[in-house]
Amino acid sequence: MAADDMGHAEDAWWRSAVVYQVYPRSFADSDGDGVGDLDGLTGRLDHLSGLGVDVLWLSPVNPSPQADNGYDISDYQDIDPVFGDLAAFDRLLGAVHERGMKLVMDLVVNHTSDHHPWFQDARSSRTSKYRDWYVWCDSPPEDGPEGVVFPDVEKSVWEYDETTEQYYLHRFYKQQPDLNVANPAVRDEIARIMGFWTQLGLSGFRVDAVPFLLETDGQEDADQLPDPHEYLADLRAFLGRRSGDAVLLGEVNLPYPDTAKFFGDSESSRGDELTMCFDFIGMQQMYLSMTRGEAAPLAAALRERPAAPRDAHWATFVRNHDELTLDKLDDDERAEVFAAFGPDKDMQLYDRGLRRRLPPMVDGDRRRVELAYSLLFSLPGTPVLFYGEEIGMGENLAAAGRQAVRTPMQWTPDKSGGFTAGEGVELPNPVVTGAFGPAKVNAHDQAHDPASPLGRMRTLIERYREAPELAWGDYRVIDADDPGVLAHLSSLEGGAVLVLHNVSERSVTASVEVPGLRGGRLLTDVFTGDTLKSAAAGLVDVPLDPYGYRWLRVNTPLDDPDRATAV
Repeated sequence: MAADDMGHAEDAWWRSAVVYQVYPRSFADSDGDGVGDLDGLTGRLDHLSGLGVDVLWLSPVNPSPQADNGYDISDYQDIDPVFGDLAAFDRLLGAVHERGMKLVMDLVVNHTSDHHPWFQDARSSRTSKYRDWYVWCDSPPEDGPEGVVFPDVEKSVWEYDETTEQYYLHRFYKQQPDLNVANPAVRDEIARIMGFWTQLGLSGFRVDAVPFLLETDGQEDADQLPDPHEYLADLRAFLGRRSGDAVLLGEVNLPYPDTAKFFGDSESSRGDELTMCFDFIGMQQMYLSMTRGEAAPLAAALRERPAAPRDAHWATFVRNHDELTLDKLDDDERAEVFAAFGPDKDMQLYDRGLRRRLPPMVDGDRRRVELAYSLLFSLPGTPVLFYGEEIGMGENLAAAGRQAVRTPMQWTPDKSGGFTAGEGVELPNPVVTGAFGPAKVNAHDQAHDPASPLGRMRTLIERYREAPELAWGDYRVIDADDPGVLAHLSSLEGGAVLVLHNVSERSVTASVEVPGLRGGRLLTDVFTGDTLKSAAAGLVDVPLDPYGYRWLRVNTPLDDPDRATAV
């Protein structure tokens, strides 16, 4: 790392972090009532710190009627009693900080619950103080937003309210009326919400559904909103004033050119909007590559992905708490992935994604699972894990919709997976059964086995820590002479790591030409310590097992580091 970047590394802690998402309702139940809670999570933090997690991302724990699993919030400055209270939150935050970790929470301000006092007041009268905090119309406008998020339940984004005889806008469920961000009072309230939690010690927010938050199509007072990106920059600046190193991690599922705009000012190379954006395109192309046994789809995405500004970064993931969306693949590509990884209609959701976790998708093939997580930690971006991925959890398709992947965390071989000590209590979702149930997949049995999924995940994170080039370096995709092999080089001043992944079921020896490397240089496998030697013109022949991967440290500096910069 160049000397002038050392200070930036201190500030940009998120660039080399490992983020772990917890769905608290299903993580750990401390009081035996069958529902996960904050004290239960606090009691399991050693598991996360031992894994190597830096950042805990907490899905919503605010008061909510639970029409959308907590994403319908009725009070932004409190904790739902089912999870505890603000004192329990403070205990969690203190324990997180004691372990050198940080905590971020979901910021869900594109809509509220219809139980929120603002909306209850707004729907009581057209002259309500809070009327303009939401979006109303006499009849749905022709130029208004289209496309419901949950097409299995909702058929329109407008819901008629009989009390005031107008329609209100809701992009999600009708129980989630959209806030009118064009209203300055709403924007001020969003800032107050952020200020409240950062004052308690939060290190940032995962911002839900960012494009919907900024959408003003068809709204009468849309001209009151400053340029949406100026507003997002204002939020980032406000957060910076409240907590200088806090982050905004954005859910922006758009094509690359559109997503990149949410980083902010690219002309100055300094992002001033979202700190990180999830790489939905790369994730979906990874699954297409795994389906085909060909590296080309993922390689093309990495070549096309815009470089993030200096003060921003991409966030990479294998899956999250929602359906595994494949909406950016074309119809034929999506059909390919469905046929390979979720052929039954019950495994699919909204005709755009899969309600499955990776291990059952590949029939428990550990090689393919490890391949995906090697990609997660070695490709450029901040890696984000969803709870249970570290032990190889599966799904339970008996649960409704997205709940199939939000099953109780499997801590022990017990029938409830050690999630709760309560007897006869109703769990938030059914425990996984069969080959991926807690009797065969649990954290306790894997804790001291380095060859277990948990052990291998720890190793991946340890090696990721030992290779700062992966988080901080320039990268480029390198042509390999086998269609099943993805090769890329990450380099910093004085160091480089060559990474290869074989997404095919064949054993191969891939020949790659490493830019800036002369013949006779050694490359050392960071996992095994084995060495390879480069031939003339920097050619390296790398044997790879079926679904194998290698991280190779270039033991001498590249002769011409400039040739290894990102393309």
